[in-house]
This record gives sequence, structure tokens and C-alpha cells, in this order.
Amino acid sequence: MTSRRILPGTVTRNMNERVVFLTADSDCKRLDKFVSESIEEVSRSLAAKLINDGNITVNGKKVNKSADIKAGDSVEVTLIPPETLSAEPQDIPVEIIYEDDHLLVVNKPKGMVVHPAVGNPDGTLVNALMYHCGGRLSTINGVIRPGIVHRIDKNTSGLLAVAKTDTAHRGLAEQIKAHSFTREYIAVVCGHLREMSGTVDAPIGRDPSNRLKMAVTAKNSKEAVTHFQVIEELRGASFIRLKLETGRTHQIRVHMAHIGHPVYGDDVYGHGVKGVEGQCLHAYKLGFIHPVTGDYMEWSTELPQYFSEILLKLRKQG
Repeated sequence: MTSRRILPGTVTRNMNERVVFLTADSDCKRLDKFVSESIEEVSRSLAAKLINDGNITVNGKKVNKSADIKAGDSVEVTLIPPETLSAEPQDIPVEIIYEDDHLLVVNKPKGMVVHPAVGNPDGTLVNALMYHCGGRLSTINGVIRPGIVHRIDKNTSGLLAVAKTDTAHRGLAEQIKAHSFTREYIAVVCGHLREMSGTVDAPIGRDPSNRLKMAVTAKNSKEAVTHFQVIEELRGASFIRLKLETGRTHQIRVHMAHIGHPVYGDDVYGHGVKGVEGQCLHAYKLGFIHPVTGDYMEWSTELPQYFSEILLKLRKQG
């Protein structure tokens, strides 16, 4: 087993940057693994990012994350504090489908980001909810994602459950983990499916060749199951209903692309469509047991305007 020690002389620079000097007492196959196992607060994904950004050197030289580490190699790691984000209330209209003292259900429009992040510091659903709820949202996910139990992509529209209290948050999260949380979507996908209904059961993890994407992969992946049913065949496309059994990042988009039928307009996992901004995907049904009252509750929405317009256009082409 590889052992490691931290060399004396850890340095703190301006802006609170911290430089950690490491040495390998024996051979190690990968630099990112070596760093993540040597510094407690550094995950392997963060180590890879630090390497890609040039903040880790081996014997004074920049190398890639898969570089072999030999006994006696000196590794210098510059730890840079992450950009501090904060979420502030903003008076942004948001469609509330249901609300009580414990939770609410919202209908997120296409194009709205769920919570602040680098590149999207405001104008998000969280900013709108903080204003609407007067800051009364669950705290489990911290100051950047208050109340957020589950998410949908920026260009996916539809229903989301939001927790006002930590008790409600934990109850909803447990149902998601147990796969008892009802989440159904509608989508337009490219081409005609071979079967009118079926299941895609394929694990999803980070794309090995592009860390910004997800992919069907056996490496570092989690179980992912999506059920689909064709509602209508269109010219060169299909209008379908989908039900999630699991809830992985980009699950529907990845699974449909995996079987050769990417979501219409998805320029990440398929290809863009002129005049269509982002994927044609809508979370139209949501159901769960209320975590406080114990009652089963379910909601559904009508087709959003952008979705109806795409269907109308494709029907006219047929």
C-alpha cells in the first residue's frame, strides 16, 4: 500500500491560497489519486480540476492527471478557495401550483436556472423563491440551494417540489431515494422508436472523454432506469411520455441519446434544431406522499407554449 507524508513548509499566500508540498514514499499510478488520498479536503474530481488548471506540479513541471507518480517525486499543490456565491431574494414571477406551510410545487419555465452557480449568479428559481417565501426555505442544501430537493435542467421546463422546512426536505428526499417519488415527463425525440413502449436500464456516470457531460458507462456510474411510451409518431420525430425510476443528472437526455433517439433540440447529447433553443422536454407530472400529513398528492400541467408550437410545426410537416 502506498504511504505518503506531507513535507514541512506548507505556505499560505495572499488571497488565502494554500500551498501543500507532498512527497511519495513509493510508486503511485495516478497523480489525481495520489493528491486526493494525501489531502483530506481534496476529492479526486477537485484534484483533476486543479491539475487541469495548472495548480499542481510534479518536480516543478505541469503534467496530466493520469501521470505516474514515483517514489521520491515532489508534488506541489496550490489550493485556491472556491468563488463565494450568495443567493439574494429577487422579485421574479414564478408559477406556484401548490403551497402550504411545509412545501410548495412550482412550474419552472424553460430557460430558468434552478439555483445560483458560477456563470448564473442570479435570476434563478432560488432567487425568486426566496422573495416569494420571505426566505423561509429548508436549509439542508445550504445558502445557494435553499429548499431545492431535486432539480431539472435550465432548458427543461416543468414541475419541481420545494421544501420550506428541513422536515419536509428530509421526507421528500427519502422518497426520491426509495424511488417512490412520481416524476413523469413528455418529450419530442428524434426518429421513430422500434417499440411503442419500453425501458432503458443503463448506468450513468461522468463521460470519460468530457467531464462536462454524462454518459452511459460502467465506470464510476450509478443505476439509471427510464421507462418510455410513444404517444404519437411525427415526421422524423416521436412525441413520447417518460417515467423516471431513478433520478440521475441528465438521465432522460442521456438515455434517449444512448438508444439513438436524442431529445429534439438537444445540442449537447444530440444536435441542435434551427429555431429551437434547447431540448424539448417537460416535467409534466409530479407526485409524492406529503412528508407531514401523510397524504398522497399529485399534480400535472398542460403543455407549455413552446412545446405546443413544436408539436404543431411537426404535425404540419407530416
